[in-house]
Amino acid sequence: MKKLFTLIFLLTTISAFAGGPKNQYVRIKTSYGECIIRLYNETPKHRDNFIKLTKKGLFNGTLFHRVIQNFMIQGGDPDSKNAKPGIELGNGDVGYTIPAEFRDSLFHKRGVLAAARDDNPQKASSGCQFYIVEGKRLSDAKMDSLEQGRLKGFKIPEWQREWYRSVGGTPQLDHGYTVYGEVVSGIDMVDRIAAVKKDERDRPVTDVPMTVELLSKKECKQMDELLGLTAN
Repeated sequence: MKKLFTLIFLLTTISAFAGGPKNQYVRIKTSYGECIIRLYNETPKHRDNFIKLTKKGLFNGTLFHRVIQNFMIQGGDPDSKNAKPGIELGNGDVGYTIPAEFRDSLFHKRGVLAAARDDNPQKASSGCQFYIVEGKRLSDAKMDSLEQGRLKGFKIPEWQREWYRSVGGTPQLDHGYTVYGEVVSGIDMVDRIAAVKKDERDRPVTDVPMTVELLSKKECKQMDELLGLTAN
């Protein structure tokens, strides 16, 4: 019996250490630095699509083609690769959309990754274009105004208000665009890109290309540990 217990213990221990990471992380590199983003498991369709496109290398060489300081930086348009200066960007796609995955727990706080979209009534996401929120801090009065206007009566929960007051974000986009990840390292890259000189279409005057790569399983496990996300 003792030998059997020891064997079971060893197998359980080995299995625990051999298990994969709980989250997938991606690294975005630019001339303004790099950031690491955790993809949310709560939005599996968006997570898996981003992983698929990253594996294909679709994002590599695309631009952050639309930047608005204190708001967000947008990229992922395949037409932006080698695009001539001054050309309007933002209409490229991959031929499909992703169904919206709204979650009350996921909101537009500073640093989140979210999906761009057109004006389709289902609020389905672009298959490839995304944005990262820079955002700004908001007062309660401003959030009250948003609730009555842009948010059409939706009440921002107090715990989210605390984030928007202290850290910042873009609450006017909540329940309209799918949030599916967040920057866990390197948010200063977003701030630098958001501050660049741009033209009348909010396209940076000097191109800001990116490369996107998946972190290895080992790196993902390390990130889980650093963020305290290893518990069952």
